[in-house]
Amino acid sequence: MNRLAMQVRKVARTILAREQAEGDGARVRRAIGTRDLPNLSPFLMLDHFKVTPPAGFPDHPHRGFQTVTYMLTGSLVHQDFAGNTGHLEPGDLQWMTAGRGVVHAEMPKTACTGMQLWVNLPKKLKMVEPTYEDLKAEHVPIHKVDDAGSVVKVIAGDSFGVKGGVSTRIPIMYLDIQVAKGKSVDIDVKGGWNGFAYVMSGSGTIGGSNVNQYNISVLEDASNDAKVTFKASDDEDLKCIFVAGEPINEPIVQHGPFVMNSRKEIMDTFVDYQSGRNGFENAPGWQSEIGRGVGLA
Repeated sequence: MNRLAMQVRKVARTILAREQAEGDGARVRRAIGTRDLPNLSPFLMLDHFKVTPPAGFPDHPHRGFQTVTYMLTGSLVHQDFAGNTGHLEPGDLQWMTAGRGVVHAEMPKTACTGMQLWVNLPKKLKMVEPTYEDLKAEHVPIHKVDDAGSVVKVIAGDSFGVKGGVSTRIPIMYLDIQVAKGKSVDIDVKGGWNGFAYVMSGSGTIGGSNVNQYNISVLEDASNDAKVTFKASDDEDLKCIFVAGEPINEPIVQHGPFVMNSRKEIMDTFVDYQSGRNGFENAPGWQSEIGRGVGLA
């Protein structure tokens, strides 16, 4: 991108993510997947979660999309019906492609907070084999913006000439941005991509609009490459995630944890899950150990 000719991209609207119950005793602030913002293709849901044992997210299925879990504080463990396990600490990330089917549990070992993003898949990828890509905090590429403490962690995509730590099946940028108080950071965004910023802490402006903690700011549509300016207030840092991606121009039919392109595909998914076939062969009778509290002490 030619920064000298870069246009400015502003925010179309800002919404407060309100807290609600989720899972088994967990609390989330849902920013995408609400009446105000049902989805923002290719993004289906964004939760800022807070969970303390024995609460958690016990055994549940997925099909047709990806889940991206980014840990902020505490410790979370993962286990699925194929024997895969994972352990996330602060700054770690798990990028799970559910594809044709996963049943898993996500349970805290300690009180923890984090972000979970659901990313849709195009029809041609909805029935791929499940995969995981884990990124440890120490392996997340970081760009230092200034000497005051402004930094950008490049989790996926490219920013400041830095390539993200995970590869993605569709074009996506996922950044963790910290802007030091009184400072600003410009982020380049590709034309035609949808994008949003979610404020984890602090206050300031994004794309010229005022933001505070728990706000999600949705970018206006733009066909050309442009820059978005993140500016922290004078008395506190601004910490947020910024996510952008190429829209998937296909129908979305969602029923809970299943996301397909037609009602028939959703009904077929229920049959597959209940009968243990087409990706859910290990589902009947499976119970995770962590969902029952085993191995969490």
